[in-house]
Amino acid sequence: GRWPTGGEALGVAAGSFFGAGVCSRSPAHRIAPRRAALPGPARLVSPRAVTAEEEVPTSGLSEDAKALLGKGKTPAPFKRLMAANRAEIAVRIMRAATELNMATVAIYGYEDRFSQHRWGADQSFLLEKKTPNAPAVASYLDIEQIIRIAKDKQVDAIHPGYGFLSENADFADAVVAAGLTFIGPPGSSMRSMGSKDAAKRLMEAAGVPLLPGYHGADQSMATLAAEADRCGLMDGSPVLLKAVLGGGGKGMRIVRKQSELAGAVASAQREALASFGDARLLLERYLDAARHIEVQVFCDSLGGAVHLFERDCSVQRRHQKVLEEAPAPGVGHALREELGAAAVRAAKAVGYVGAGTVEFIADSNKPDHFFFMEMNTRLQVEHPVTEMISGLDLVEWQLRVAAGEPLPLSQPELALSGHAIEARIYAERPAANFFPASGTLLHLHTPADTGETVAPPSVRASAAGAATRVDTGFVQGDDVSVFYDPMIAKLIVRGPDRAAACRRLHSALGQWRTVGLPTNVAFLRRVLETPQFAAGEVHTNFIPQHAAALFPAAAPPRPPLMVLAAACWMQAVQPLQMGADTAGGDAGGELPSPFATLAFQQLGPSVSGGGGGEDGTPLLLQAVDEEGNAAGGTMRLHIWREAGAAVGRTFGWRIGAGGDIGASAAGAASAVGNGTAEGATGGSGGWAEQAGVLSLGEAPGAGHGGDFRAVIGDESVRGSVFLKPPGPTDGPDTPVEVNLFVYGEQLRICLSDVATQASARAASTAAAAEGAKQLPVVSPMPGKIVQVFVSAGDQVQSGAPLIVLEAMKMEHTLYAAADATVGALHAAPGDVVAQKALLVTFSEK
Repeated sequence: GRWPTGGEALGVAAGSFFGAGVCSRSPAHRIAPRRAALPGPARLVSPRAVTAEEEVPTSGLSEDAKALLGKGKTPAPFKRLMAANRAEIAVRIMRAATELNMATVAIYGYEDRFSQHRWGADQSFLLEKKTPNAPAVASYLDIEQIIRIAKDKQVDAIHPGYGFLSENADFADAVVAAGLTFIGPPGSSMRSMGSKDAAKRLMEAAGVPLLPGYHGADQSMATLAAEADRCGLMDGSPVLLKAVLGGGGKGMRIVRKQSELAGAVASAQREALASFGDARLLLERYLDAARHIEVQVFCDSLGGAVHLFERDCSVQRRHQKVLEEAPAPGVGHALREELGAAAVRAAKAVGYVGAGTVEFIADSNKPDHFFFMEMNTRLQVEHPVTEMISGLDLVEWQLRVAAGEPLPLSQPELALSGHAIEARIYAERPAANFFPASGTLLHLHTPADTGETVAPPSVRASAAGAATRVDTGFVQGDDVSVFYDPMIAKLIVRGPDRAAACRRLHSALGQWRTVGLPTNVAFLRRVLETPQFAAGEVHTNFIPQHAAALFPAAAPPRPPLMVLAAACWMQAVQPLQMGADTAGGDAGGELPSPFATLAFQQLGPSVSGGGGGEDGTPLLLQAVDEEGNAAGGTMRLHIWREAGAAVGRTFGWRIGAGGDIGASAAGAASAVGNGTAEGATGGSGGWAEQAGVLSLGEAPGAGHGGDFRAVIGDESVRGSVFLKPPGPTDGPDTPVEVNLFVYGEQLRICLSDVATQASARAASTAAAAEGAKQLPVVSPMPGKIVQVFVSAGDQVQSGAPLIVLEAMKMEHTLYAAADATVGALHAAPGDVVAQKALLVTFSEK
């Protein structure tokens, strides 16, 4: 068996992840099979666990592993490993363990009961909540329960991954005290370096340059305010609040005004406490445009220590890294050695063991002017780029070092080859300040894994060849939950140089296909397309500085692509009747109208003509952007199958012209009531009247669609399509969303008909005539109410904060859109609310 790779339509077989019998559990931990699978092939076969009594087989092992066996040295440092984490990193850990022939154990919270890391393990066990209303994250922070499960199931070692308990010194000590091996540094090292304030004190004593700031024990507001002023806040220089534990942008706030400090401190403390169990903060001067450069270090328990070169993580949003690369642009050999030596000295000074990352902040124009930021005493999210340029498996190194083995290579034996870049694929809305999203992955297709990520020593020096890798914990049909970080996957590429790596990543992102929730894929492609990124001019203020290029105004697709969306929809909902199903066996015979199918009935009332001829009632096509906002005007399209055309895949089409679509909405609504749509008129929506013929050489199949090849005039187009029909709770005027993936882009085109939309406009106009009202505030996503700023009867001004919502482990403030008087509150602090849940209503005054 094998672990999931990219390039597959990641479908879910009902009741299993890799196939039947994946999870070995006691009856108490069995669950019913998941909901019916979405379209896609069955999943891969599970890796088989090796019991303690079995001999280690050599079939399927790498040549390096066989060589180790030949020397009498087992390739498996432990018999059974627990991944004390979730999602992508748990999958990554278990993949490495499986390749070393180790049995794997997963833990999961109730909200993760359908997660892939659960199904992918040889054994998996539910983490029970201590209280029914405990937050989802609390399950993964329950040290006592995790260790109890590990001991009960004869686990040898626990790998914490990143986040959660990975930098919790008490957890590391508890694992060791229980007689198990902790895959990470000792608790003493964590206390010295894992806590950012302690690490800064240590570096200050060692003479390492530090930014002006405060990392003391006094967390009173008076002290923090005084220290912020000392760092320049009173003179207008921004400061950064940062949680002393953890990372990932949690518990971080930029403060630019003295009046903002108290609110930012309170919010950062709440977020830090919820994410890491510790509300303490440190404070330092904030550099608006700086380089974030970090060094990967590795130490063993025998005194060995090396660095595995540097990474650049400067392109960030919401204080979280978006693109990471290795080596860092503009860092030459001399500076690389200086950074690496400083990082190794810092690690050795605290008796460090395992993988760690020393982070520096540098002047964007002079990277040799660098300052110590912090040390992450764990494996980093971006570790794959280091694996790509070094040819090493860092998780395997972690396991071997934790088992007491020496470092596999010394510093002179380490070589850097090629250039690697990682893109984090998030469920989020980039144009809405990267607001996290949640929902179901209705469709997921990733680029194919190619090339070698990990290379044996004999070819490591030539490991710079092209490679693509996808690390993920999700498959098609999975839900991206509101309870955890919204990262779907990591896409990593390598090329012989930076320019080649950039081109490869741009191409790979163009092969990514997701339907069901918004992602940052298109945004990442735009980052790569900027001349500044291509030139390596990266810094932490990159996204705001280039906002005009990264957040362009929505533009509609070209007319032929709009027509193509309608043709693909017709082909998908109207399966061809061939042979005996057609009159006289003629492929061009009478075909059933797609407008009579269930798929079109979901659009709204039946329309006379059904688009079955040049003079039939037209369709309405509206392109939308990633936010669901209209991109261009609404197109009125007549489309029909050409009589006698080969296999019924040739379509005639005409873009209509006329007045505004809403001009005769009332007449259209009346016509619908009379069972005809002849009273409806439509407009071109800015589209020029034109006509043509379209042929589908390779057509998408019935249902959700698939790959296609089309010819429109002189243009040949290849791509894929996925149809997203209205949901059961959507209104009657909700259109079908046709997702076209062409030319490396995702086009979203909503398809409906004139009569249904005209009726909806008539209802909207009638409601508006009754008088304008302040719209209520609803939750933009599922989450927990943290704070409410207003009460019934309060008069609020536009831009005033109303409610703080915690979702995706981060806080989000909802603001008033206009001056209004609060009528009623429908949620209180502590309430868990669903998406679109009513939160605040306003009076009519």
